[in-house]
Amino acid sequence: MSKLFSEILAEDRRLGILRTLQACADYESNESILAAALDQIGHRVSRDSIRVELAWLKEQGLLTLEVIADIHIAKLTQRGLETACGIITTPGVKRPGPQ
Repeated sequence: MSKLFSEILAEDRRLGILRTLQACADYESNESILAAALDQIGHRVSRDSIRVELAWLKEQGLLTLEVIADIHIAKLTQRGLETACGIITTPGVKRPGPQ
């Protein structure tokens, strides 16, 4: 069964978030930086959409989430790093292509 286009976009956004965190110092960034990074790869989404994706990634154990003064700060977990690198596959996250 083929995936819906919305599912394909969500999987790609999630991978984009994980790969952005992978590139950040301490594997950590705030929602504003993540939104700008997603915009650079063709995903112009609202701040609410970023928060939904961050909550989903947290539920999967791919990142931790801290809220300070209503700013969401995400930090990659080991599982999230392994997903971003393609070492493991996580359903709902696009698998990266070969480097």
